[in-house]
Amino acid sequence: MTQTFTLANAKLVLENEVITGALTVTNGKITAIDQGTQVPQGAEDCFGDYVAPGLVELHTDNLERHIRPRPRVDWPHDAAIVAHDAELASVGITTVFDALRVGSIHSDGRKNYGKYARALADEILSLRAKGGLKISHHLHLRAEICSETLPEELAEFSPDDRVGIVSMMDHTPGQRQFTDVSKFKAYIQGKYAMQDAEFEEYIAFLTGLQDKLGVAHERATVDHAARLGATLASHDDTTAEQVATSAGYGIHLAEFPTTVEAARANHGAGIANIMGAPNVVRGGSHSGNVAASELAELDLLDILSSDYVPSSLMLAALQLGDMWGDMARGLGTVTHAPARAVGLEDRGAIAIGKRADLIRFARFEHAPVLHGVWSEGRRVG
Repeated sequence: MTQTFTLANAKLVLENEVITGALTVTNGKITAIDQGTQVPQGAEDCFGDYVAPGLVELHTDNLERHIRPRPRVDWPHDAAIVAHDAELASVGITTVFDALRVGSIHSDGRKNYGKYARALADEILSLRAKGGLKISHHLHLRAEICSETLPEELAEFSPDDRVGIVSMMDHTPGQRQFTDVSKFKAYIQGKYAMQDAEFEEYIAFLTGLQDKLGVAHERATVDHAARLGATLASHDDTTAEQVATSAGYGIHLAEFPTTVEAARANHGAGIANIMGAPNVVRGGSHSGNVAASELAELDLLDILSSDYVPSSLMLAALQLGDMWGDMARGLGTVTHAPARAVGLEDRGAIAIGKRADLIRFARFEHAPVLHGVWSEGRRVG
């Protein structure tokens, strides 16, 4: 049975411009785009609202927040996944790469964290197969280099698991995000109530772990990403030397570079920079690293991620559009740019033949207000 609908009298956000017109969707794909304010019989009159591609989210910790709403609270996973999915749909995200940590520490009592990614991935994929999810879910494996079990946990995944991204993360203190060890100390002592002596022992443990296994874990991450057919990403690049290593590994995405030096080196190596949307909204990094707006002004920002606030994604993209004087360019950082970066050529743009992942919204002051969300032509919000 053919299912068709038309959104008319809308400001259509195309890849390089915004036009007034209508688009028609047939069986989940965009089949026609017309200019003008006409509202054909049976069409939905958008009354001048914007219609844009659905947002593509490459890195979000939001699922973990639903599963662990409080320390030592493990929420029922099916309920958490469904709530996470619904929240993303409600803010215009129609494709998500759910970030799951791989690589665990079992031998140190100060901060043990066990494996969970394989079991949680099975639950996500099972709900997807049963039609229980509103939007399109893929997996993003966050490979923790400073861990004890990374290769074994990566080996549990297969090319059939929809793993689209594998990111190489090294949280060893004294480098990258925690170049300033005092910031790491404030974070760890605040979260785990460690005394100074215990903290120094913990630093020594992590440093020793990285010295022993770091290189082997990096190599394993690269090899497993290739086996899974996933895009390889780096995390928290700080120096040009680190970027050179990333380029040698074949990395294509750099998540949250911490300095202008690293962001500029990434562009020189053909690596796209991903920055956090909360960084844009707040006007700076919460951890004291480079501001996303500074990279935007230097034309070094390519993609936004909502990171820990799903609703920030659309808001930040519109703020970038205001900064650049180009709404299409701003929204491109959350639509076609992330889609193409991970090889999803079927979405992220309003064009004939693309998936009808769409959002309809108005702007009041600076805040977007969503009036409709469609995932492959199905209304989900």
